[in-house]
Order: sequence, then C-alpha cells, then structure tokens
Amino acid sequence: MSFLIAFLRKILQSMLQVLSFSRRTISNSLSVYIKTNTGNTLSVDLDPKWDIKNVKEIVAPRLGLTPDEVKIIFAGKELHDSIVIEECDLGQQSILHAVKIRPSPKKPGLESHNEGSKPLNETLIDLQLSDRERHSLTTDEDREKKRAHFYVYCAFPCRRMQPGKLRVRCVCCHQGAFTVDRDPQCWDDVLQPNRITGDCQNDTCFGADDGPKFAQFYFKCAEHPSQGEEDQAVPLYLIKSNVHDIPCLACTDISDPVLVFPCDLRHVTCLDCFRTYCSSRLKDRQFWSHPEHGYTLPCPAGCRDSLITEVHHFRLLTQAQYEQYQRFGAEEYVLQAGGVLCPQPGCGMGILADADCRRITCINGCGFVFCRQCLQGFHLGECIPDSDGSGSTAPGGDCQYNVDPGRAAQARWDEASKVTIKVMTKPCPKCRTPTERAGGCMHMVCTRPQCNFHWCWICQTEWSRDCMGNHWFG
Repeated sequence: MSFLIAFLRKILQSMLQVLSFSRRTISNSLSVYIKTNTGNTLSVDLDPKWDIKNVKEIVAPRLGLTPDEVKIIFAGKELHDSIVIEECDLGQQSILHAVKIRPSPKKPGLESHNEGSKPLNETLIDLQLSDRERHSLTTDEDREKKRAHFYVYCAFPCRRMQPGKLRVRCVCCHQGAFTVDRDPQCWDDVLQPNRITGDCQNDTCFGADDGPKFAQFYFKCAEHPSQGEEDQAVPLYLIKSNVHDIPCLACTDISDPVLVFPCDLRHVTCLDCFRTYCSSRLKDRQFWSHPEHGYTLPCPAGCRDSLITEVHHFRLLTQAQYEQYQRFGAEEYVLQAGGVLCPQPGCGMGILADADCRRITCINGCGFVFCRQCLQGFHLGECIPDSDGSGSTAPGGDCQYNVDPGRAAQARWDEASKVTIKVMTKPCPKCRTPTERAGGCMHMVCTRPQCNFHWCWICQTEWSRDCMGNHWFG
C-alpha cells in the first residue's frame, strides 16, 4: 500500500511541475538538444534567463524521473541548479546531457568540485596566463579583458578564422556526458591525449569499467549554430589574445589578436604582418618543405626550431594564395621524393618515376613525353642547352618587387612565340627541330634535310613496327 501511495505522489509531483512550468513565458527562445544517457534526444526551447533547475523541471518528467534525480552536464561540468542558462556559453542548437544521478565512490585525492561549477569556457580564465597572473585579476573588468579566447579555422560554413569554444567528450565512446576531474591548465592538456581523467555518464560506454577514463578535448566554431557533437574546428593555437599588449615584431603596433611563433623567444606578430610575411615567401617559393610538418615557415627572426607545425594557420591567406600554397607544397613533395614536374605549359603534373628513367610520359596529365634531364621533348643523344639562357635562375628574394617564377616565364614579350611553339609542336627526337603535326598518321619524317629521321609522334622515338601496330592512326 505504501508503495502505491509513493508512486501516486511521484506522478502528482511531476504533473504539478509540468503545470507550473507551462505558466512560464519564453521571452527570448534558445533552441537546444538534450541527450540522455539512454540514447534519446529531446528538442526544447529555453529562455536564457532561466536557470538549470528550470531545465530539470522540463526534462525530468520526460525521463520518468523527478528533478532531484537528474543532473545536467555541459562542456565537461555538472551544472548546478542556480546557474543561469545565459552564463553557460550556450549557442543555438547546442547539446546538453541529462543523466540520472547514480551513486559513485569518490576517487582518492579528488574532491567533488564539479558540483556547482560552470563550463570550461567560464572557469578557464586563459591558457596563456600563468597561475600568478590568474590570481592577480581582481576586478570584473580585468577578468573580462583576460577571458579565454580560442581561435579556430572553421571549414564550413564560415571558411575562415573564427573565435572558438572548447568542448570535451569521453575518449572511449565520444559522448559529451562526461565530467572532468580538473580543468586544463596549459595547451598540452588540451592538445595531447590522455592528460585529464574524468567520469563518463554514458550507460553504453564500452570503456566504463576498464580503468581510468580520459577526456578528449575539441573545439567548435562560436559563430554559427552547433551542427552536433561531430561538428568541430581546427584549433589555431598560435593565435592568441594579446593579453600582455606585446608590439608586433614587424610594424611595432599593438594589435589583438596576434600570432605567437613557437620559438624560444616567442616572437609576436600581428595578423596583417603575418599575412604579408607568408605571401612574400610564397611568391619567392621560400617556404620550407619539412618531412613531418609539411610546407611551412619558421619565425621571421631566424630563430631555430620555430617551424609552424599546424599548417591550418596559413588559412589566413586569401583563397587564391592558399590554393597556390597547396600547389607549391605538392610540387615540393614530388621533387623531394625524387619525382619530376611536367614542363608542358599549363600542366605541371607531378610524376614519380625510377631514378634511372630518362624518358618521362605525363600519364593522367597532358600526355607530353619529355627528357628528364633537360625537360624538353624526348630526344636521342645528349641534351642541348638552351641558347637564350632561359634556364637561368631568377635573382634572390631581396628585391622589393617580388615575382612568381612560374608566371614570369610566361610574361616575357619575346617569349610568346616560343611558348606557342612548345604547345603546338614536338621536337624531332634526333635533331630537335620543332615539328607540327597537321593531321594524318603518327609516322613523322623530320623536314630537316640533313636529318630525315623517321619517328613516332606518340612515343617520340624511332618509328617501329610496334608503333605501326599500336597507334599508327592514333
């Protein structure tokens, strides 16, 4: 009998909570998703002025629980009843986790500090500040100025650098119903795996009973609605808020935010000067092709061990510049791997071939057959150097007027006819006389009287029965 009375009382309490909540009016709607540890997802509209207790009053009846039996988790923290929603750094379509409270033994040496704490973006003042600097912030104005600002590259839909939000999930099940044992204190805590432990509230987590559970931190773009827990952005961890008011290495202006190079001296540059530095080095093809870090740049002051290891920082360039950066990086990779680039104007296909292979065919490209040594059409005998010296290298990058070597080769007035000849003709493999094919079969006869060499337009070798059988007419 007592069980029945308790059950009826529980139903009555739930009905009263729903009725009392229905009388509330929403002045400014915030649409969020609430995921439960059973795998269900609820879509609710909240007022940013409400507190977490109000959220529990909505969620609990749908879970068949009372508000006292539910806890709300967001960004690695359990949210106390008194926290106001607008203090939680929630955006449209953000995800909260509602789980049933379950008794769990305290971990040795750890206090239950998650109770009543705010999400990571609220409690973490700034990863750039030392402990002494954090404790020196006394006023609300100081704390707001020094508040953590993370920057990310948002690939979609923003396609540019944006402020970011720090989030956390379980490394085993990748669910956000996870509370951390402590806040991150440095970038290594965020970027390196298995640095901070916590408690996963997901009932289906396969790693729930296998030793310590670790937090996995990730970032989201703060400028567009959340696209779910799989929505994440690349952290641009060298870009920081200029909390120390450091002048730019190049222009000496004090800007915010700034890029801090990973050198021992931590040189600072404003983002405009960083773009200028990158674009000037890109024009002169002076990026470094590192086997581990990719196509990158060091600190402009010449510091050792200062290469930028996260190449998404170069997304600060324009779209055209970034595409050129990617093309140059791919070309450098091919060259360092022992490959060769097709010299035909307008192609540039990267080709990997055996080191002793001299006759190169641009497969999957323009089909041009050329000599690996002189980069001209394939020929028999020794290579003949260009008489006009067009293979000479361009001057160094000290000139203020920087020139892209690839475009400079096509921007010479007297070279226009030579470029046309290279595109429309092929050289005789024996004497290298330019020959234009105006239809007919692939059997070519050199027009130079002293040569009269018979050769194949496709193979660019001496005409043979194989050529006759395989591609006499193409």
